[in-house]
Amino acid sequence: VLSWGGETQALIYNPKLKKIIAINGLGVAPTGATPEFYRGKGMKYPPETGPLAAVTPGTPGALITMLSEYGQLSLGEVLAPAIELADGYAIDAETADRIEVEKEELKQWPYSKAVMLPHAGETREAPVAGEIFRQADLAATLRKLVDSEAAALKAGKSRKEALQAAYDRFYRGDIADEFVRGAREQGGLMTKN
Repeated sequence: VLSWGGETQALIYNPKLKKIIAINGLGVAPTGATPEFYRGKGMKYPPETGPLAAVTPGTPGALITMLSEYGQLSLGEVLAPAIELADGYAIDAETADRIEVEKEELKQWPYSKAVMLPHAGETREAPVAGEIFRQADLAATLRKLVDSEAAALKAGKSRKEALQAAYDRFYRGDIADEFVRGAREQGGLMTKN
């Protein structure tokens, strides 16, 4: 998995079929991301970063598809370590230093800045190695997915239906609404799937 908000490609070996199965969790461009749109903004190509470069995250869909089609664990079991890390972990030096190197880029985006640069205005704005690094919004989002799965199971839905409920919440529900709202606020083109 490359990142929660990004894209994922995976190979799964199915021992029953003796086959390798490819999962392509690539994000798709928003419907408004046409050549004409970018030309109308004076751009020859879409930008490399920022909300006008964003695609719909493919990782959540790929993960849920892998679990639904080939897995045995619940989404809650699979996401538990990620939720624990998002709640806070002692950040490593390599990651902390990379954030510091990229801080000028991160400062362009208020939501990124708020999470990644906890020492804004200081000489070093990124976290330091060993500091507890928290991603509260990510943790809340992951918990919402787990809650959707659990509520569907409690309502008597099958495992696949419960995973689909989490999928739908991310791509069509309140999580999608927030994703679109934030992207549009920052000048992006996001639309719900």
